[in-house]
Amino acid sequence: MILVTGGTGLVGSHLLYHLTLKNDTVLAIYRTEERIKNVEKVFSYYTNDTNSLLKKIRWIQGDITDIPSLKIVFSNLITQVYHCAALVSFNPKDYKKMRRVNIDGTANIVNFCIDNTIKKICFVSSIATVGDSINDKIITEENEWQDSSNNHGYAITKYGAEMEIWRASQEGVEVVVVNPGVILGSGFWKEGSGKLFTQVFNGFKFYTEGVTGFVGIKDVVKIMIMLAESSIKNERFILVSENKSFKEVLSIIAKGFDKKGPTIKVNKLATKIFWRIDWLVTKLTGKEPLLTKNSAKSSHNKSYYSSQKVKDALTFDFEPIPKVINGVCKDYL
Repeated sequence: MILVTGGTGLVGSHLLYHLTLKNDTVLAIYRTEERIKNVEKVFSYYTNDTNSLLKKIRWIQGDITDIPSLKIVFSNLITQVYHCAALVSFNPKDYKKMRRVNIDGTANIVNFCIDNTIKKICFVSSIATVGDSINDKIITEENEWQDSSNNHGYAITKYGAEMEIWRASQEGVEVVVVNPGVILGSGFWKEGSGKLFTQVFNGFKFYTEGVTGFVGIKDVVKIMIMLAESSIKNERFILVSENKSFKEVLSIIAKGFDKKGPTIKVNKLATKIFWRIDWLVTKLTGKEPLLTKNSAKSSHNKSYYSSQKVKDALTFDFEPIPKVINGVCKDYL
């Protein structure tokens, strides 16, 4: 049986749809009933016949940081695990919680996989764990992680999670790791990249010229399934369809909504000032920050990634980002 952790998140919910097309039963962990509604919404973007597929999901309430609940989960005859659960935050106050979820939680999953002789783990990591460019060359899987004071908490904890996954590979469990860029997909309009679509729809006019890799959610989950079902093991793969500037992406989103694109360029000095003001506001009000020191810096970085390794391994062609964005805009509307 297949187990999906983080099944109520962006990657997990889209993954569950594709897995239920191919399997009679899929096991998935959830924490609250409310989060399951996210999965139902995502399924509705694919098909009008959601009930028959949703019935194939066997939900078990649990938490990857809670060992007793995982004992119940792994009491089932699981053969394959898609580990998608993670806490994503650029807020420094969430660092300890991210360590607990991303590193300790992954260690728990790995331990149960080893103890229960699970055949294969497919782990969703991030391009944040891939090393920086050397001499302005394009970034590949060969770029090694470098310890640096510039590494933000999310990157550090996802790298720590990867180390736990590689530990599983040393204990006889086959693993494949995917390192997606910024994932664009439907269904989570108040979280992650979904906020971009909500902000642009509401008239957001600001942009930076930072560059990074973007990828559609459908490509991510299709590749995950292909890798998990293949004979490929103990390898990592960057998943990026195209490298684009934030200005380009925001402009394509605006076009998809038939709205005017971003017009106000925000330079590094402006973001430095804004995140400091925002930090003070969050201290006084207790609200979540709109911009942190790390996210402000990231918005200006220019990083270019190559997905040639996975293209060659699976003979896979990525969906162009403009097409991905247009599809997401239609779902939003």
